[in-house]
Order: sequence, then structure tokens, then C-alpha cells
Amino acid sequence: MTHDLVIRSGVVVDGTGAPPRTADIAIDGDRIVEIGRVGDRGAREIDADGAVVTPGFVDLHTHLDAQLGWDPLGTSSCWHGVTSVVMGNCGVTFAPVQPSDKNWLAALMESVEDIPRDSILDGLAWDWHTYGEYLDSLARTRLGLNVGGLVGHCALRWYAMGERSVEPGAHPTSAELALMCDLADEALRGGALGLSTSRTLRHRIPDGRHVPGTWAEGDELVALAQVLGRHDRGFLGVSPRFDGEGDAIEKVDSELAWMTEASARSGRPVTFNLTQTTEQGDHWRHAIKLAEQAAAHGARIRPQTTGRGIGVIFGLGHRTPFDRHDRWRALWPLTLDDKLTQLRDPQQRAALAADADAGGPFANELERFFVLTPERGARYECDPEWSLPAVAAHRNQTVAATFIDLCVETDGALVINWPLLNHDFDCIAEMLTTPNVLMGLADAGAHVGQIMDASQPTFFLTYWLRERGLMSLEDGIRRLTSDTAQFAGLPGRGVIELGAAADINVIDFDGLELGLPSIARDFPGDAPRFVQRATGYVSTIVNGQPFMEHGEHTGVLAGGVLRGG
Repeated sequence: MTHDLVIRSGVVVDGTGAPPRTADIAIDGDRIVEIGRVGDRGAREIDADGAVVTPGFVDLHTHLDAQLGWDPLGTSSCWHGVTSVVMGNCGVTFAPVQPSDKNWLAALMESVEDIPRDSILDGLAWDWHTYGEYLDSLARTRLGLNVGGLVGHCALRWYAMGERSVEPGAHPTSAELALMCDLADEALRGGALGLSTSRTLRHRIPDGRHVPGTWAEGDELVALAQVLGRHDRGFLGVSPRFDGEGDAIEKVDSELAWMTEASARSGRPVTFNLTQTTEQGDHWRHAIKLAEQAAAHGARIRPQTTGRGIGVIFGLGHRTPFDRHDRWRALWPLTLDDKLTQLRDPQQRAALAADADAGGPFANELERFFVLTPERGARYECDPEWSLPAVAAHRNQTVAATFIDLCVETDGALVINWPLLNHDFDCIAEMLTTPNVLMGLADAGAHVGQIMDASQPTFFLTYWLRERGLMSLEDGIRRLTSDTAQFAGLPGRGVIELGAAADINVIDFDGLELGLPSIARDFPGDAPRFVQRATGYVSTIVNGQPFMEHGEHTGVLAGGVLRGG
């Protein structure tokens, strides 16, 4: 007898938190059929001796809704061991939609998630009306990853209330709320994994007003959560309003109050985005405490954070910290090579440096701009010695001159990291080791010209597990796999067990390394975005078929749509 695929002699970390063990894994079709000593041969075999074998990683928080329309691989996620993603977060989705509103939803996604509107309009089929039809359309696309989705409150509210949906103080009529609930019910029947909403003041529509749902009151949110309860499945994802003027603790109290009611009355779990910031003090600890206390009220609430800072990155290939100045802005249309030519010219260099040193919008933030070079690697901890001003002082130069010289010395590969959230790595460590906190917020597919956090699994493994020893390998892998899969309602994903889906990573753990972000121009309309690769992923298998090998696509597209229920 032969199996379709056998992975030989790997150190199996099965995703459950159980200790690693050396074993073979046999796969037939898209399922794991044998674990242990496999005597039969495989039609194909992978020698995993010395490698770590894990379940494929399950990413709870992505915005790949648009990108999968033209990039079935789901880059950069696919380069970091991710085999299943949940999209439709932060309340922003492309369905349900009236035919006349597709431009509005595309512009909303651009405004909130920095995905170019024209790329969205050109790159998607737009052959749907309801959310279930949207998933049907996605299912007709060959996919490299497994993809599930949340239906967005923004789309529901705009569909039901139109322009009123973004006005503060505008609440839905009973008929409008009933329509939203009916649309949410259709989405659940069509396979949505749940519902998402945005209440943060950071999310705005193109004219500057806040997105639909920002000002929704508790009764509306509870009513939508109860749709999940009637189906007895699905979760609610929240971008909470912890920001804005006023005391952050009071905002946490208010937001956790309605989340607790929504979860308790619906019987469904809630997760909310949580990060640390210097300005908000210990609000994140208070949020974790209230989420844990919610269990006493019959609620299930889990905060969700990321393993590193969230912020903006700059590089010569796209945008620099000095682009408010005319001479720097004039570099935008040039290729990277032509930009480097300008920077190498002594007269141009002097003029550019003089402009930048005259000040600008980031003058008071430069201490939080950190230097990443190919030699140093993707080091995201906020080390003061590697701030741009500190590096400039060490070189006895101005900040602008240092930036220019580093761009030239690295042939344009220099990256400047400006973390806006999760500044303090000790706080991140505390969140990551809190059992109730979920791993998430990688935001894959979003803010494509500003951030690149889809590489979160690789950073988590290399920095927090291998370098810092924050937790055991088996617990770290559990956090990336079964913990997120179970929360999302994806049975048979995120574990290496008999009968489970054959989504698997073979990893050279000691050789795992994270490269620097770089700019690619591969979106429709030649729009730029940041991408980031890694080395050390020997093979990533999706539904039983090798999908990525040593960071390169095998040509196989075996992913599919993950529908709830």
C-alpha cells in the first residue's frame, strides 16, 4: 500500500500543547490518516529529520477580502506558515451590497485599510449581492489558502440605513434593525464565521466621518449578536472604542459592558483588539481583567493582541519620513534605482538633507523611529540605541543625512519602523502569556503601503520562543494553531490528529529567519505594497498538498472557503 504523502521522522508539535515527539505522518487526500511509525510508503515523501512539524497556522485577523481576488496565494501570509485565514474584520466587508454601492464599499476599504480602491474595483468580480453569494463567488476562485469570513457591520448598516448610518446620534428604526438582522442571518446561513464591528475613532470614511457602526448603541450590537445565538455558532469580532478624548479606563468599562451583555445574551464568544500604548497607561490590563470577570456573567470574551508593535514603516522604495518636502515628494514617481542615483549625487544629497532637517510632521516622533537594515535584520523591539536620532548621533550626522547614507549603503533596503501601538515589549510579553488572550491582529492584506505585519508567526517563533524563551515550543505552536482555530469554529484545523485536515508546516526551526519588508508593485494598476519573506519553512501543506516549498509556490492551489456550520 502507498499513501499520497508521508512526512518522515519530524519532531511533531501537534498544536494541542502536548510535548513534541518524533513521528511519521501519513496523508491520504486531504486528511491525516496515520501518526507514529508509518510502514507504508508514500507516493511522495518529505524527509523532516531534524525539522519541527506543526499544524498550519490559523490567522484570526486579516483583511485579505480584496487581495484574494487577484492573489490566490495570499502573500505574504503564505510565506509564514499560515494555511487558514479569517477575513472581514473591523466591520469592513464587500457584502452585502447593493449594485450602486460597490464604489462606496471599495472607497471605505481604502480609507480604513489602505487597500487601493481602484485595485479593488478592477480586481474583484463583484458578482454578488448577499454575503452568502460573496462566499459562493470566492469559492469559484482557486485559492492557495483556506479562507473564512466575518460579515461586516459597516456593510450591514450602510445597506439598511444609507447615509444616516455614519451620523452620530442616528439610530436604526425597528425596520432598519430588522433588515440588518435578516442580512446577518443570511450571512450565517451562507457560511459566515461570525460578525465584526468597528467602534474605534481611527476608522473613517473618505470624507472624514466615522465608519458605520462607530456610534451604534448597545441594543443594536446585542441584537446582531443574538443572530449568532440563534444559529448557535459564530463569534463577534470588535475593534473597540478605547481611543479618543477622555479617560481610557472609563472607555474600557463602557465597551466591555456591552460586549459582556452581547456575549451573555447570545451565548456566543467575543474577541476585541487590544494593544498597549504609552498614552493610555494600563488600560490594557484593565481590559484583560474585565474580560476574565465577564465569565461570571455567563459571557465568553477574549482579548486579541499581536506579538510586536503595530505602526508605520518607511523605505525609499515607497514613502519616507520627509515626503512633506517638495524635493522628497519629487522622488515619488522614480524607480528605486533612480532614487538612489539622486541620493548619491552630492548636490542633490545636500539639498534633500537641508530640506529634511528644516523640520516636518514627524519632528517630535523621531525618537520612536527605529532603524532596520539587512545586516541587523527584522528587529522590531524598540531599542533606544537603534532609534534614528541615536544612530545619527553615533555617526555625528543629522538625522536626514543618516537616513540618506543608510539608504545608499543598503541599496535602498533600509526600513524605518515607527510603532504606534504595543510600544513596550514587556507589556506584550505579559499579554502573550495571559491564557485568555488570543494571538491575532496581523492585519494581513491591510494598510499595504504602511505596515507589514502578516509575518507575525515568524517573528513570534524566532523572537519570543527561540530567542526569549517566553513559553515552550508546544504552547507557542498551540497559540498559533488550535487556540485560534477552535475560537473561530474551525473543527479539524490547527491540530495534527487522526482525521484532521492535512494543513501542516515542516520548519527548520533553528534556521528560521525573517527578512526585511520590501516594496512590490503587483497589485492591479501597478499599486505598491509592502511584502515580507522568511527562510526556514521547508514545506507548507494545505489540504494534503504541498503548497509552498522553501518559500516558493509549488503551483498547487488546494485551499478553499471555510464555511461555518
